Amino acid sequence: MTSTVRVVLPSPLRALAGVGTEIAVRVHGPATVHAIVDTIEAEYPMLRGTIRDQVTRKRRAFVRFFACERDLSHEPMDAPLPDAVVDGREPLLIVGAMAGG
Repeated sequence: MTSTVRVVLPSPLRALAGVGTEIAVRVHGPATVHAIVDTIEAEYPMLRGTIRDQVTRKRRAFVRFFACERDLSHEPMDAPLPDAVVDGREPLLIVGAMAGG
């Protein structure tokens, strides 16, 4: 199964990759956050290590994944994405979280 997932990147990553607000990511097999990040890192090598740690492959602490108004950040990265994302009706949002006080 192949699907094309719409992905919205945060502004700093868009600038680093030289892309617009939204990119189309073609995923072969199940559409998961893991598969999408693998594809993004393969197509945009300058983004390796910005979304997840290169050694542990875990999501960076201040990066969040959202889809269909749900925070997917703490779900397993191999969990299937919502159907609305897989069929292109909704994008996967990769968001740089903020902290402070």
